Amino acid sequence: MRHVADIPHSEAKITLFSWNGKYLIKLEKGDLEQTYKVSELDITGEEDVFALLDEEFLQAAIRRFALMRADLQASFDRHGL
Repeated sequence: MRHVADIPHSEAKITLFSWNGKYLIKLEKGDLEQTYKVSELDITGEEDVFALLDEEFLQAAIRRFALMRADLQASFDRHGL
């Protein structure tokens, strides 16, 4: 796996990798992470991956982290953990 870039963002750590014919966009916030895989055949290069990371996409991913945390906490609560 090749590290392509660290992309600065105030609310999440964003790392771009290249691996096995795909770009992997990894977003991390605390102990949660989201990974998106984009085939190299679907885009013309790294610049297109950066274009995908527009503010609308990133804000949706940040909101999704809150939902993920709530889902995990609800499971902890259901099981008394």
